[in-house]
Amino acid sequence: MEKSLFCFLCFLLLQIGASEAHFSVGGSVSITFGEVRGAVWIGRGIKHSPPNPTPSEAKLSRVYTALQSWKSAITDDPNKILDTWVGSDVCGYRGVFCVDPQDGLGDQTGPIIAGIDLNHGNLQGTLVKELSLIKDISLLHLNSNRFTGLIPHIFKDLPFLIELDLSNNQLCGPFPIQLLHIPNLIFLDLRFNNFSGPIPEDIFNKRLDVILLNHNKFDGQIPLNLGNSPASVITLANNRFSGNIPFSLANVGPRLKEILFLNNHLTGGIPEGVGLWQDLRVLDVSYNSLSGDLPDSLSCLGDIEVLNLAHNNFSGKLSDSVCSLGRLEELTVASNFFSNLDHECGKLSSRNVHFDFSGNCFPGRNDRQRPEPECSAIASGGSNSPRVPGARPIFCSRHS
Repeated sequence: MEKSLFCFLCFLLLQIGASEAHFSVGGSVSITFGEVRGAVWIGRGIKHSPPNPTPSEAKLSRVYTALQSWKSAITDDPNKILDTWVGSDVCGYRGVFCVDPQDGLGDQTGPIIAGIDLNHGNLQGTLVKELSLIKDISLLHLNSNRFTGLIPHIFKDLPFLIELDLSNNQLCGPFPIQLLHIPNLIFLDLRFNNFSGPIPEDIFNKRLDVILLNHNKFDGQIPLNLGNSPASVITLANNRFSGNIPFSLANVGPRLKEILFLNNHLTGGIPEGVGLWQDLRVLDVSYNSLSGDLPDSLSCLGDIEVLNLAHNNFSGKLSDSVCSLGRLEELTVASNFFSNLDHECGKLSSRNVHFDFSGNCFPGRNDRQRPEPECSAIASGGSNSPRVPGARPIFCSRHS
């Protein structure tokens, strides 16, 4: 198990009972735990056997029950991970991590299960409701296994869970709305599963910092309150979403760093409100059916590094305001209907910016532009992009 997880758990779980927790994708973690001071990592294999069980030992007994129930629901374990899941010493189980918190006086209160990390375990089986008995758990990482079926509804009863990674499994059913009732959840990763149906609007009202939903079968419209989310990373890619990118983007805060819409069935244009994402670094709307001119407010994205507009029906001019963005590293507009290229766009190669202008209607270029009949069929003048009714113009407050 990676040492980074050990260090993270030691710092994170000073004591369960968090009053405030912040996780950022960039790697920063800030936790405040009331009056708690410190924690002691106990590693594997702590044994206590006083005549009367302490509260901590009672908790570990419930954890033992939970893990043994889960073990019985796992039908294939090619890496022999569960061979260590024998006996009552759950802190010695492979993939199970304990800490020994200290109370406000510096006294140790006994070990608790801080996290379970079975990433890349290749385990086959199901998730069992008894996992909700592990009340103190803060991290549950189960990516790259073969878990199937539904997520137990009782997962909502994990009050201190901060990170939940269920990606790259075979889980199914509608969006597991019970996960939105976990009060301290900050990191939610459901990528590469078989979830389907619409996503609830409440997901963008929670204080989730990371929302990873790509590579499922979610459909319907993206909830209109997308702009309410305080998340720094949102990935909706490779699903079956339809309709417009929500106008509520005009209300979104500056915290968003990365948002991926690629490979859905989205229509309309890019809302003018995208210019408010002035800390945005990655915007990918490729492989949709978006159309119209690009909004002028794209020029406000002074921190943007990757801008992918490929495989849509955008038309009109690719302007200097886009091509001159100072931190741009990759600009992809392939397979659209752009017909005019401003002067700065011709200087991208000298700035070591990777670009792809192929499959458009730029005259005089030899990089596989569209045939003239295709270009003639698309009106290149005027904008079909939606505008937020009554919204004020977007002015770049930080970047010129």
